[in-house]
Amino acid sequence: MRPALVCAGRGWSNRRVSIEEDADPDGRGTPVGRRLVLGMLGLGAAGLVAAPSLQRGFEAVTGSDPTGLSGLLPNGGGFRYYSVASSVPERGPQDYRLTVGGLVERPASYTLDALRALPQTRVVRDVQCVTGWRVPGTPFEGVPVNRLLEAAGVRPEARAIRFDCFDGAYTESLTLPQARRDDVLVALRMRDKPLGHGHGGPVRLYVAPMYFYKSAKWLSGITLTEGVEPGYWERLGYDVDAWVGRSNGRDDAPTV
Repeated sequence: MRPALVCAGRGWSNRRVSIEEDADPDGRGTPVGRRLVLGMLGLGAAGLVAAPSLQRGFEAVTGSDPTGLSGLLPNGGGFRYYSVASSVPERGPQDYRLTVGGLVERPASYTLDALRALPQTRVVRDVQCVTGWRVPGTPFEGVPVNRLLEAAGVRPEARAIRFDCFDGAYTESLTLPQARRDDVLVALRMRDKPLGHGHGGPVRLYVAPMYFYKSAKWLSGITLTEGVEPGYWERLGYDVDAWVGRSNGRDDAPTV
């Protein structure tokens, strides 16, 4: 394993990602070829011009992009792909579970089919990232977080929520009033299609009024807590309250 620069949130980090030429002996994910990664990192301005086709080619070779390396390039849909884990397993109806626990009266575990069977809410907003890109008018559909909180019965001492992800690394947090907004979803669909793995599927958090790093991908746990527990990027200096236009992002980002 050797370090590679990865665009993560607001800037570049020297986080280590797996760059291998041989097959992954542990079966933890599709290995990323060293020549392929070095070629991507050396693309420069020419790479930006050809970015959509290059990203599609990268994902065709690797099967997906759990490392987030193709986040170095913009794609045709306007989204950039980020991940803080070197690989992320795919999950589906057979093995996906979302747990609701912590300071609740009735802890619960939801299968993917159980979440799909609940009443769904559709929210159409601009998606905006602190790195400066925006995708306008993006539809998300899912179950309001508040519906799951009501079913679980929030205990009086609960003040916040920690959101955990099955990549094993990423976490996020919201205060209880923030999480109870109608535009905060356990999202199952995006752009009228089921959430794909690259977009955090099969289930992700979607926090419409905040910068996109709050919308944690690969959601697996909702835990009620006594106070806010800063998430992955907040522990590295990002704002805990990431309201678009009022925190550490830019509200004049170009649309894509």
